[in-house]
Order: sequence, then structure tokens, then C-alpha cells
Amino acid sequence: MIKLLVDSASDCRNGAYSYDHYIPITLNLGGSEYQDGVNLDSDTFYQLLTQSDGFPSTSQPSPQAFLDVFEQVQADGDELICFCLSSALSGTYQSACMARSMTGYDGIHIIDTKAATHMIGILVEFAASRIAAGDSTEEIVRQCEALRSKIRVYAGLDTLEYLYRGGRLSRTSAAVGSLAGIKPVITVTAEGQVAAVGKCLGRNKAIQFLMDKLKASDLDERFPVCSLYSCGTENCHRLEERLAEAGSPAARRLQIGPTIGAHIGPGAFAVLFVEK
Repeated sequence: MIKLLVDSASDCRNGAYSYDHYIPITLNLGGSEYQDGVNLDSDTFYQLLTQSDGFPSTSQPSPQAFLDVFEQVQADGDELICFCLSSALSGTYQSACMARSMTGYDGIHIIDTKAATHMIGILVEFAASRIAAGDSTEEIVRQCEALRSKIRVYAGLDTLEYLYRGGRLSRTSAAVGSLAGIKPVITVTAEGQVAAVGKCLGRNKAIQFLMDKLKASDLDERFPVCSLYSCGTENCHRLEERLAEAGSPAARRLQIGPTIGAHIGPGAFAVLFVEK
């Protein structure tokens, strides 16, 4: 059988995705250590985040965490497709590769998704559909790697300070987040990096920026348009109203979990879609 593994940066626990194995990423907040999705859910995380004076930090899973799953898969005689958070954002992919080399088992297939949060969920959902259709593991991996280049996400933030503190943006790039009333817009690039792509005066302008990106795209209607939020749904609701008016209503509203939320902060809202 073909099994699917995700790490917690995929936020697959915050969506209706089918997978078999889950590897949590560790978060440190307020001097306490948590396992994303194990002893920390999204709502509790954002409550702690807004009440804490410090900034959260994340650390990648150890190779041993992957090795435990890989050895189980090997013992069962199954194959595994492992979807990892972008290697440009975390060492999770490297940990998985190290664990695979320790098994020497050819049935382990590791994908550097060059993606984050529900972008990965789209890949996992697609892989599950291809398993049901009877495709081979190699063919599913090939199709997923081709699909990744077509997945788009644009997110409006209240500030870039969290990304800067987490080492995901330079001080110069993050400076826009300190300007009063400015809502930065970010994306995940083809290389799997986080990049600031716009600075908008106020939420409405930021939503319009997201809408312009959507309207300029040739949507693949096999995949849903999704709205995303970190903490608080007011901004997300406004975005959904605009999506509906434009004839591209959000099929799903999905929450961004602690692993990614630690770097974007509360109040974020995003649109996620797939191009042809």
C-alpha cells in the first residue's frame, strides 16, 4: 500500500485531508515547549501568542522522528510519500532525507514541497486521489512535483515583524511592517522562500491586491479556491465577500496553524488557488 506522511507545517490537521502519518514540529513560546498538533492546538497557540511578550521559535523534527515511521513502513512492506515543509524555510526535509538514508529502503519517497501550510494540503489531497485511482508511487510523486509549481498563495499581514524575528526576512524587507496602517502582502516563491510582494495602505487595499492576483490567473477549476486565516476571521470574511462578488467564492475557509502562525502572527488572511 502507498502511505502518506505530513509534518505539522502542512496544517493538514486543520483541513479535511487524508494522510497516514504525522510528524510534529516543536514550538517554544513563553519558556514552554510544545509539539504542534499534539499538545498544542491552533486556537490555544494564538491565545498564548497574543498574551506573550516574547516571540515564538520553531525547531525541526529530528531524523529519529522520521526514522521511527520509515522503519514501520518498511516492516509493513508499504511505500511512503513524505511531504516536507519547504527546505528553504526549515531543515525538516534534510531530517527526513537523513532518516531515509539510515533505512536504505527504496520505498520511501521524500518531496521537498517548496511550500507551506495548506499549499501542502492541496498536494496531499491530490496524492490521495491518485492513490485511489491506482497510480504508481513514482507517477504520483512526479505529478505532485509538477502540481507544486502551479499552487499560489498570497497573504495579507498586520506586520512583517514575526517573519523578521524568525529569520525569514531581512530587516530591510520587514521595515514596511512598522509603517502605520501599512498591510504587507507576502507569497511563497517557486523556490519555496517567503517574499514580500506588496505593501498596501489598509486592509481593503490589501484585499484588492489579493483579488488582482487572483483575477490575473488562469484558475484550474479542479482545485478549490480557499481562504486562509491565522487568528480572527474578520479579515478573512471580508476577503470571502470579495471572492464571492468576483465569481470565485471560497470553497473552504482554513486556519493556518502554529508552525507557520509563529512566523506570520495573528490577523493574517490569504487566498490559495491553483493555476492551469
